[in-house]
Amino acid sequence: MAKTAHYFTQFELGEFYHIYNRSVDKKPMFKNNGNYIFFLKKYHFYLSQVLDTHAYCLLGNHFHLLVRIKSDLHSANDSSKQQNTHEVVSHQFRKFFQSYAMAFNKQQNRVGTLFQTPFKRVLVDSEDYFTKLVYYIHANPQHHRLTTDFRNWDWSSYKDLIADKESNLKKKEVLDWFYDKNTFINYHEDVHQQLINDVLSLEND
Repeated sequence: MAKTAHYFTQFELGEFYHIYNRSVDKKPMFKNNGNYIFFLKKYHFYLSQVLDTHAYCLLGNHFHLLVRIKSDLHSANDSSKQQNTHEVVSHQFRKFFQSYAMAFNKQQNRVGTLFQTPFKRVLVDSEDYFTKLVYYIHANPQHHRLTTDFRNWDWSSYKDLIADKESNLKKKEVLDWFYDKNTFINYHEDVHQQLINDVLSLEND
C-alpha cells in the first residue's frame, strides 16, 4: 500500500521520481500487446516534453516509471511559464491517462474511470535508492510471478537499455550510472530478493 505522502509529492525541476499506478478495480489495464504498444506511444506523446524516462515496466494491472523532470521545462514551453512545475507535469499525466482510458474503454466496451487517482510518486533522493529502483522496476514481472525471468519480459526497459539501437530512454545516462553495459547486466544478474525488500523499505520509511 502506498504511503499517504506518495499521493501529494510535488514535482520539481531536475528531480528524479518513481511514478506508479494501477487500475481502479485492480483488473487488467492491458488486455493484449496492442494495449502495451498504445500505452507507450501515448506516454511518449504527452510526457516526453516535460520529463525524461530512465526505466519503466508495464504489468497486467499497473506500471512503474523512473523519470526525471526536465530542468529546462519552462523555457521550452511558453505556456508553462505561468504555471508551476507540478501543475504542468500533472496536467500532462492527466491528459495521458484520459487518452489511454478512452481508447481502452472503447475497445473493451467498458465505462468509467480506469486509473486510480491521484497517481503515486516518490522523490528519488539518494544514489542508493536510484540504483536499487532500476533493478526493482525491471524485476517486477518476476516479483509478481508473471514470468520466471524478468529479462524475458517484453514490456520493460531492460531489453531496450541493453540493445544497440536508438531509444526514447535516457539509455546512456542509465548505463553510465552502472559504469557500463556489462556492469548493468551483471548487477541485474547478481542481486537477490533483498533488493526488492530494500526498495519497499526505502519507500515506506
